[in-house]
Amino acid sequence: MKISRQQLDAAVSRQILSEQQAEALIEFLRAQPGTGPVFDFTHVLYYLGGLIAIGAMTLFMTLGWEAFGGWGLFFIALLYAGVGLKLCDLFQRRGYAIPAGICATFVVALTPLAVYGLQQGLGLWPDSSAYRDFHRYIQWHWLYLELATLAVGTTLAWRYKYPFLLMPIAVTLWYLSMDLAAWLAFERLDFEIRALVSMYFGLLMTLLAFWVDIRSRHSQRDYAFWLYLFGVLTFWCSLSMQHSDSELAKFGYFMINLLMIGVGVILLRRVFVVFGALGVAGYLGYLSHQVFEDSLLFPVVLSALGLLIIYLGVLWQRHENRLSERLRGRMPLVVQQLLAKR
Repeated sequence: MKISRQQLDAAVSRQILSEQQAEALIEFLRAQPGTGPVFDFTHVLYYLGGLIAIGAMTLFMTLGWEAFGGWGLFFIALLYAGVGLKLCDLFQRRGYAIPAGICATFVVALTPLAVYGLQQGLGLWPDSSAYRDFHRYIQWHWLYLELATLAVGTTLAWRYKYPFLLMPIAVTLWYLSMDLAAWLAFERLDFEIRALVSMYFGLLMTLLAFWVDIRSRHSQRDYAFWLYLFGVLTFWCSLSMQHSDSELAKFGYFMINLLMIGVGVILLRRVFVVFGALGVAGYLGYLSHQVFEDSLLFPVVLSALGLLIIYLGVLWQRHENRLSERLRGRMPLVVQQLLAKR
């Protein structure tokens, strides 16, 4: 929870805090180390510069770099990685956690380029595709690049323990789910098989995020954010791409999205709520345009359901503390500790 000066002034006006206590609390909060991202001009510059540098070596790579050849790309990537690690250590010693984490992430983002160059140099690259295609097309032979990136990313995340390092790991896991699906499908144009593999992979990534969340519950840093984001994204997109003519299966999709909303509320993770709400809206749209296209009662029933949900929200607010304590008391201790931290 972020505390603003206006909130402290309101607490003083209600005599919850004295003016001296409010001023002391403000000074204490200002003295805390700024290790987390904040939406101010300094942090915008940090992330803008970092994302441009990372994008230059990944999404915005041009075909002109292929002129350096495999070994040229490999040694250039190593040189850039050395500079990134040097800057990371420098910023870390001086207490600039955000720039240090971004520089370490830059090193992880260079790993696919280094592995691609090494394979090209050794003559092991299987086709004529270029490195820039890594972020554009699904191919089974990207697996080597992704596994190497996961190894380097995990090592640096263990070494430096910056949450932003989980971003390239999460993205790589997302890529891995799609390329692994292509490999398991033996390059067949079987879209449903690929979507099914990606769906289960996304579920596993989400469970990994929950495990990381539990393991880091005593830390002030959010290590699970990026894993949750791409895990839920992979799972939900693949789930939504499944095809079925069964109304029961479509209703099951609706219930899964409702469950995602509930999980998001319990874990205080918005990503579950956002995608779950999109799924619920999609199912209701399907009902209105397909199943009850000519129905006069469907909009009325749906409106009544919405008002009922609002009323349930009012009831929940009235008894939130008692119900929350009762529900949390039935959860495992580690989950209780996780929710207490939030």
